[in-house]
Amino acid sequence: MNTEDLSAIKAELLKKDWLIACLCAAWCDTCTAYRDSFDALMTQHMDKCFAWIDIEDQAHLVDEVDIQNFPTILIQHRDQVVFFGTVLPDPMQLQRLILSMTEKLPDAGNQRSALNQDAPPDWNIRKLIMNT
Repeated sequence: MNTEDLSAIKAELLKKDWLIACLCAAWCDTCTAYRDSFDALMTQHMDKCFAWIDIEDQAHLVDEVDIQNFPTILIQHRDQVVFFGTVLPDPMQLQRLILSMTEKLPDAGNQRSALNQDAPPDWNIRKLIMNT
């Protein structure tokens, strides 16, 4: 799957509850170096939708939030953001983060991580993608 193609992302979101999105910029060397690692994680989590969101090319998806650093990761389960924050560009860190967020379900439910950056509580990138 092309993780930048909004049509492909929409099709995946129709079948999958989890969205793992990397919010980056084409001009960011760190993001460029991280891209292959991010995409490779998709093969380990076939039950989740992965999306690479360029904050300039797809600004309509992120105009409600202030992206402070790169890479910024969003993990959303259905309509609930469970994590939104900057991470080190290390695929193993993202792997652990994904596992920790998904292991909470269904026992503890999905509660936003204390590590979240400021984002409007009603911001829902999944709905924004689906309405594009």
